[in-house]
Amino acid sequence: MEKKNLWILTEERPKKEVIKEVLLKFARDRQFACFLSALRILPVLENGKFSFLYKVAGFECNRVDNIYIKSISGPSSCVDFLVFYQNEQPNTSDIPIYAIEETKTDDSESRNTGVGQRSSKFVYINQHYPDIKKIMLYNFQITPKKVPTATNVFGTRLLLTVGVEFIGKQLDEKIFKPFSSVDEVIEFKSNMHRPPTGNVPILITKSNNVIRISGRLIKSDSLSHDPSIGQLSIISAAIRRLGWTGRIIVTQHGLEQRHLGRNNKFIRIANFLNIELDGLTVPESTHTGAYWAYELAGEKLGTIFIHIVVENFTEGYSIFENHAGCEKGYFFTKDGTPLQIEKYSDRAAYKAGDKSKIINIPDLILIDFGRSKIINIEGKQYCFRQDGIRELANFDEIETRYIKKYYPEFDIIRTVVLYGSKEKRIIEIEVGFLLNENGDLILGIRAPELFKEAIKNLLQYWA
Repeated sequence: MEKKNLWILTEERPKKEVIKEVLLKFARDRQFACFLSALRILPVLENGKFSFLYKVAGFECNRVDNIYIKSISGPSSCVDFLVFYQNEQPNTSDIPIYAIEETKTDDSESRNTGVGQRSSKFVYINQHYPDIKKIMLYNFQITPKKVPTATNVFGTRLLLTVGVEFIGKQLDEKIFKPFSSVDEVIEFKSNMHRPPTGNVPILITKSNNVIRISGRLIKSDSLSHDPSIGQLSIISAAIRRLGWTGRIIVTQHGLEQRHLGRNNKFIRIANFLNIELDGLTVPESTHTGAYWAYELAGEKLGTIFIHIVVENFTEGYSIFENHAGCEKGYFFTKDGTPLQIEKYSDRAAYKAGDKSKIINIPDLILIDFGRSKIINIEGKQYCFRQDGIRELANFDEIETRYIKKYYPEFDIIRTVVLYGSKEKRIIEIEVGFLLNENGDLILGIRAPELFKEAIKNLLQYWA
């Protein structure tokens, strides 16, 4: 019986609960028997150096040899996880078995982010992997609303129409079902609540051989309005899937010809689905590059590494995460209550021009219960380490509003975690840890004791 490796390539910090859902989905789909115990995500060391590869322990299956995780990045609109079932490490010409988008967002937080804004990723990936199984994975940390909003129902039904599967969320089949016709899509949208006066509503009209969809696409003088990009993309994709071969024209978009770059993700989608922009000429996209690449330079290589080592080799854990390019997490109180961190200490004053009212947030907050310490971490590439050191001074607001309020008896440490360079020592006392390009694990002069414990235990594990 042949065994193969499972490779999970991700832009996100791999979470045990998410990896568990991916593994169970894989086993169910192939009807493979498996056993799950407490999962561990282990950084793989070779001669004491990090190999930039993580191994998952706690999953047994007679058809799976090893489970590996590696960090990737997408040049444009990449899903959170690509899963491969093969022996060799994937390259960009290999075909994954799953494309998975992870979200923790519910209607109670945002009507658009949880479904609509992310939808363009499932449309975009069809240009590279048209037959891949696409999955929306919900990783709720707050109780979802019992009655979904119309926006959520509409977005979910559109995704179901184009073949996206949902896991981690129970869907009422009487409500959440694929659309059966273009007219049904138009009718559902026309019955939805309109946005406030001044906003451009997304409306769909059909006349003869033309469908017109209104939607504002301009933001900050560029084609970058992500909620509308997501909604217009998935509406158009569903209409095409339902057999529409006529014209699709986006109106009231607010764009000028100068805004239309050949490699913009919506322009690529427009090329793929033959979408027109009213009054403009959609340029032909020339992008032929790979859908993904291994992450080699980002600061998150350092912060995700220290996060995973601490949670798998010490009793410490994260109470907030905002790794670069990843979904922002909740702040967890001592009793486990998740809180959304506010963006501004005074929203009205910030909107009036006082930029000091923004709440600066770290990339990671770790708690060391045994030593009664909380560690605020700013992540940076090595070449920007001085910027990271300066940014440590900006955490007063988050410490006052959240850390000191919910953990009053804990001392707070601020430190920088770096990735990059070939340096083998750290001079700056504000830097707690450096993961260099060769995989060397370098502790700072005043590294938090939690860091020292984590690295020591990791090295002993692989010794």
